[in-house]
Amino acid sequence: MSRRSTIGTVLAAPADTAGISAPGGAGSTGAAPVLGAAPVGGAAPVGGPPPANAVAVFGPDSGPGSAMSLVSRFSEILATRGVQQGLIGPREAVRLWDRHLLNCAAVAELIDPTCGTLVDIGSGAGLPGLVLAMMRPDVQVTLLEPMERRTRFLSECVAELALANVTVLRGRAEDTAMRADVATARAVAPLGRLAELAIRVVRPGGMVLAIKGRTAPDELTAAAPILRRIGARSAEVVRAGQGKVIPATTVVRFIAR
Repeated sequence: MSRRSTIGTVLAAPADTAGISAPGGAGSTGAAPVLGAAPVGGAAPVGGPPPANAVAVFGPDSGPGSAMSLVSRFSEILATRGVQQGLIGPREAVRLWDRHLLNCAAVAELIDPTCGTLVDIGSGAGLPGLVLAMMRPDVQVTLLEPMERRTRFLSECVAELALANVTVLRGRAEDTAMRADVATARAVAPLGRLAELAIRVVRPGGMVLAIKGRTAPDELTAAAPILRRIGARSAEVVRAGQGKVIPATTVVRFIAR
């Protein structure tokens, strides 16, 4: 990837991005529900219907392979098995779209059209990696996750959604030999530590996109010595999805040495 995306607004002050913290909370146990099962009594689909602004981000539902169709099915998986397996907190099921899916999808506009490979560090429930894979089928996406139960969940999602451009890899960034064009992460570690991990899996000149909250400018300031030491350049805080996602997604972006 030879050029940086210029989409997104550079921030001079912290933005209100409440609600993009990592999914948490222990889930219940039991048999997994059937994906796409009809809601009881004509209720809305599990996870809720897509909000009106989802079309502006994912495009219209033009068929089973469209981004909107795929992400709608993914929302059902997250709201059912994701909750049961503890990857998504029970209270998150009713706000998956605004707080998680759209928040992650906004990052797609920061990814260069020439990007060929992307690695999602600490992918967890597939946020943002799976969402970005649905939006960019031309990009080969690796979901890097150290926990077995999470990689099993991710593999099930990839198979059920028939995402041919996604590979699930169990491992840690510090132990992985990879040189992707772009590395993404969401609620994985403080920026300084995350930068040290990301630099191991992104190629020289590649881009790192770390989804953060309102403390992003403070994290960037605190991580400045580490970023200088590892040779990162053009580090900045940007907002993605303005006019489409409320609140816009706050991202720390930098280029690897």
